[in-house]
Amino acid sequence: MQRATSKFLIAGALALAAGGQALAADLPPAPMPPRAPAAYVPAPIPYYNWTGIYIGGNIGGIFNSGPTVTDTFGSTFASTTSQSFLGGGQVGANYQFWGGVVVGAEADFDWLPNTKNGYTATNGTNTAIVNANNQWLTLVDARLGYAWDRFLVYGKGGWAFGGVSNSNGTVNGTPVNISGSTSNQGWTVGAGVEYAFWGTWSVRAEYDFVRLNNATYTVPATPAAGVFGGDVISTNNRQFNIFNVGLNYKFGGW
Repeated sequence: MQRATSKFLIAGALALAAGGQALAADLPPAPMPPRAPAAYVPAPIPYYNWTGIYIGGNIGGIFNSGPTVTDTFGSTFASTTSQSFLGGGQVGANYQFWGGVVVGAEADFDWLPNTKNGYTATNGTNTAIVNANNQWLTLVDARLGYAWDRFLVYGKGGWAFGGVSNSNGTVNGTPVNISGSTSNQGWTVGAGVEYAFWGTWSVRAEYDFVRLNNATYTVPATPAAGVFGGDVISTNNRQFNIFNVGLNYKFGGW
């Protein structure tokens, strides 16, 4: 009797164990613990790159400090410092190296409307006045600068080319036709700052010093020229200070 009871209990325990395993197999798996959210890392803001070809326009003022004037007759001269508006355009290209160094080249062309340089010669009793209208000025420069992201500081230097037209004058108040040099050249240096304010648009402020070669003006040997007929007037050390602001659009890098 006791042995039969033990067998019955063992059989019941085995049946319960088998039923528990079957029930466990039918239950859904335990849920996985939730993962911690990934830390947000913002994308780095790219630095502005000045590499590319650009075009733009500029406007400003030019100041003539007054050249040294002499003539073949040994006259005494008086000339005054003049100033004028100028405006035009520029085209150039930059290449930015690693570390912020920027090299480039630029050509500017500016008109100088209604700019007159007057030179007055006198021999004590007679007076001759020469007026020379500056027409245009072109600068061709190499540039070297350093960029802090969208802010660029640069220096420049190169060649300057000027045009003078409509030379005329008077002798003792009588108009005379005076022939003069129509174009001339020299050198220039300058510096500026530029800021890329939106996309590839940038604004700049710049100073340029220009030194042109000598120019000569000849008074014709006519009765109207009187004692100044045949006189050759030379203007030496012609130098200008230019201040301008500009707007550029860059077409992108290469």
